[in-house]
Amino acid sequence: MLMNDKYQRLLVLLKEMPSVVLAFSGGVDSTFLLKALKDSGTRTMAVIASSETMPESELRHAEQMASLICVPYRVIATAELDNLDFARNPANRCFYCKDELFLKLFRIADAEGYAIVADGSNTDDLSDWRPGREAAIRHGVRSPLIETDFTKAEIRDVSKSLGLSTWSKPSAPCLSSRFPYGLEITREGLKRVEDAEDFLRGLGFFELRVRSHHGDLARIEVRATEIDQLLDPDLRVRIAQRFRELGFKHITVDIEGFRSGNLNG
Repeated sequence: MLMNDKYQRLLVLLKEMPSVVLAFSGGVDSTFLLKALKDSGTRTMAVIASSETMPESELRHAEQMASLICVPYRVIATAELDNLDFARNPANRCFYCKDELFLKLFRIADAEGYAIVADGSNTDDLSDWRPGREAAIRHGVRSPLIETDFTKAEIRDVSKSLGLSTWSKPSAPCLSSRFPYGLEITREGLKRVEDAEDFLRGLGFFELRVRSHHGDLARIEVRATEIDQLLDPDLRVRIAQRFRELGFKHITVDIEGFRSGNLNG
């Protein structure tokens, strides 16, 4: 099926929805779906969840994308860390985050007359470890990109043809994903990781993670092609100095390079 035909099929589905509250992060998938909702003419509100687990830069980006697409949006506060089931960081941590988010989205929908709550899950999510999907199913959240069989690669392709800058945006899971399951998530730890990643981006690294182990150990992941750059003697000194200022005592580099979701296994 041609991608244009598939996008048209998505628009037909969305036009059948009277009104939608969309869980919006400003990432590849939810931005694509928000654009489709706008194109379909369906009354839509984008809701952005703000908490310590979301980098400030991602929050600003989400607001910018909603404004560019010209869809009303709202930022709401979520408090995952106040839930011990989340903060203890079990393997199904994401369930508790999404459970709170969807509960709040349905309250908004009920109070303001929106018929449907939707998210940007795609078909690739069905074959990966996604505890948040269980929360979506329990609450009755619609996932139009799954319903129309869109993969991540297809979403990127059509996003590019639609002129969406997010077509090439790297995945940006919440900061909690930087901590191995079982290691408690704290506000201090999240801030330390966020500041460390912001510092590396300021040095020109594009796709990266700073994994935090036992609080004071940082494991840096950058693209394999950028490892030599990361280990430049002068740059290495600057990185070590900044990371120690942030509270890391041990700074390591993953020689296999960046791998999304590599703490899931």
